[in-house]
Amino acid sequence: MTTTQKRAESAATSAAKSPATYDGFTDEERGAMKARAQELKTSARRGSRADKAAEEEAAVVAKIAEMRESDRVMAERIHAVIKESVPELAPKLWYGMPSYAKDGKVVCFFQSAQKFSARYATFGFSDKANLDEGAMWPASYALTELTPEGEARIADLVRRAVR
Repeated sequence: MTTTQKRAESAATSAAKSPATYDGFTDEERGAMKARAQELKTSARRGSRADKAAEEEAAVVAKIAEMRESDRVMAERIHAVIKESVPELAPKLWYGMPSYAKDGKVVCFFQSAQKFSARYATFGFSDKANLDEGAMWPASYALTELTPEGEARIADLVRRAVR
């Protein structure tokens, strides 16, 4: 056996013994990026503003309907709370999750627990939200259930975010 063959065999043996440690994107992350690319492609289509808004809201409602029950119940309530308390926000998909935008810029979003196999859903705000308080403030909240108090807090936060 030549030296080159011995090195190749040694490398193959080492690779077989140690697990692969690829630090790239997870399947969920790749799926979110593909969803975002499709969202951008869809929004670039020509059509009236009213038609686009109706299509985007229908896409959000359809995405919510696909969620497992615990996430779906919270997402439906959040959708209703935002539409009631801040009707100027437009529902749209953002990385495959329901979000709400002002002037085309996402202000807040709901992320189901199922999306990244997390133990809780998340309601968060983008950097376009006007929630600045000093040098540090919360930008997302964990949700395991949505109580009336939680709904009121979300409505208040979203109203503050768009002022």
